[in-house]
Amino acid sequence: MVTLVTYLRGDRAPAQLVRFAMVGMASNVVYVALFLALLGSGSLPANMVGSVASTVVANELHRRLTFRAADRVGWFTAQWEGGGLAVAGLLITSAGLAALEVASPGLGGIGQAAAVLAITAAVGTLRFLALRGWVF
Repeated sequence: MVTLVTYLRGDRAPAQLVRFAMVGMASNVVYVALFLALLGSGSLPANMVGSVASTVVANELHRRLTFRAADRVGWFTAQWEGGGLAVAGLLITSAGLAALEVASPGLGGIGQAAAVLAITAAVGTLRFLALRGWVF
């Protein structure tokens, strides 16, 4: 009988998706740590450094762990293509939030948070599919 750990080490899409989510959590920890450490220099620089650093970390972990593509895809290619997908995701989420402000300006915090989660989940799913099918 295949154990859960053995299954999660496999190359099937569900196992990769679990690893993708775990890498996402790790890169979010990097982002928050850098953001908080650099907040004294302003929120925009802290956000920029945190975003760039966490994206680089996530792309490398996806290359090595999520998709096990270190022997097929070089570091620069993973950063260039994965980074491009991250920028596209940022643009999509920003546009979605801007549209939400126009369409529902009085939406409360819970509604905004739910919208952010839905947009982020959709973008994350598209990023996973693009990384799996195109980059790695």
